[in-house]
Amino acid sequence: MDILKSINEVPIRLTDERWVHIVENHDDLAGFYDEIIDIIEYPEYIIKGYRDALIALRQIRKGKFLCVVYKEITAEDGFVITAYFSSKILLDREEIIWQQQKQMKH
Repeated sequence: MDILKSINEVPIRLTDERWVHIVENHDDLAGFYDEIIDIIEYPEYIIKGYRDALIALRQIRKGKFLCVVYKEITAEDGFVITAYFSSKILLDREEIIWQQQKQMKH
């Protein structure tokens, strides 16, 4: 089990059981464990999910996102629900909770 910090500094658990669930349901994610961990800690966007879930996003290529769904239960505990690739996310139609700041070029 890995424990990561969300952008809200909440410890988020990625249990072995959840990882098995993710790859059994989304076998295209089998080689993306490190990316899933990284996206929780360093997302490009966080959007509102279903029933208080949060969805961390990173655009893999134009129009395709790697999505990690997780829940922050308290300030000290949260967990990963699932992860998947999606090309159906339209950011202008989502409720964006947090967005990575673009680095200014000098």
